[in-house]
Formats: sequence, structure tokens, C-alpha cells
Amino acid sequence: MGLRKFSHALHRDIGYLCVGLTLIYALSGIAVNHLHHWNPNYKIESASAQIAPSDYRGVLSEERVLELLRKIGEPPVYENIFQPDPESLMVFVEGRVIQFHLPSGLVEYERAAPRFFWHAVNFLHLNHPKKAWTWIADLYAVGLILLALTGLLLLPRGRMRPRCIFLTLAGFLIPLIPLLLYY
Repeated sequence: MGLRKFSHALHRDIGYLCVGLTLIYALSGIAVNHLHHWNPNYKIESASAQIAPSDYRGVLSEERVLELLRKIGEPPVYENIFQPDPESLMVFVEGRVIQFHLPSGLVEYERAAPRFFWHAVNFLHLNHPKKAWTWIADLYAVGLILLALTGLLLLPRGRMRPRCIFLTLAGFLIPLIPLLLYY
């Protein structure tokens, strides 16, 4: 088997192996590129309730915080609190944030729930699992390098067209333009 045939077979087989990973990385890449438009990892679920308004202003004691939690039917346990101003209180409870606005009695709940598909693909794309996934991602990167190099040899001998050369050069220039503009 000649180099050209071997290269063609290698390109085909690596291409099949890389389809799943390419889709994961491509979809996740699009999602991560648009973090400023939406949060692909979590959706925010919110709800509100009403308690009696309070005239109290100032730093809330732990006893008052527990009393507020009891008023909305929450167990008197919290992870942390934050009081951004004398009229408001944020209570962090098991993956949720409960915000109290004392003068109005408005209570707002927010919970960050992982998005089933996007959280999983971003988990892999951003290499949160570490361990063996790091090696798999590295092998995938090597596979992409081989795809690029063997792709250059797919044309029959002596048939390198100007269009192929132009597209290959454009592929090198495309990342250089943003580097020159933004880096």
C-alpha cells in the first residue's frame, strides 16, 4: 500500500472515529462562544411569594433570618446569607437563592438547574472530568491533526488545484486576522 492509499484509508477511518467528538466539541464551542447571550449550562428557575411587609431596617440577626425562613415554610437551615442593603436579604439554601425585600414582603426564589444536554457537552468540552478524559481529548486533537494532514493528500497525484492551495492558505490566514486585530 502506497503512502497515498494509506493516507486515504487513515483519513477515512479517523474521520469516522472523530464524528461524535467533533459534534460534541463543535456544539459546545458554539454554546460557550455565546455565554454573553445565554447560559448554556444552567437555566434559572424562579418563583415568588409574599409575606407580611416589615418595618425593620438594618443588619439582620441570625434569629431574624431563621424566622424569615420559617415564614415561607423553609427549614431553619441555610448555607450563607448576604445583606446587600438594610432592606434586603439573600439566603443561600441548597443550590437556591432566596431574596427577601423587607418593606414590600416580596420573596423571590432562584434556582440554577443544569441543562441536560448542554451541561453535559460543556462538561466534556471544558475538560471538567480530567483523568482519562484528558487523554481522550488529546487523542482527538491528534486525530484532527492527522485528518488535516491526510486531507491534503486526498487528491490524485499531480492534481493539486489552485482552489485547494487557496483554501489551505485561507485556513491558515483566518486565525491570524483576529490575532492581528484583537491580540
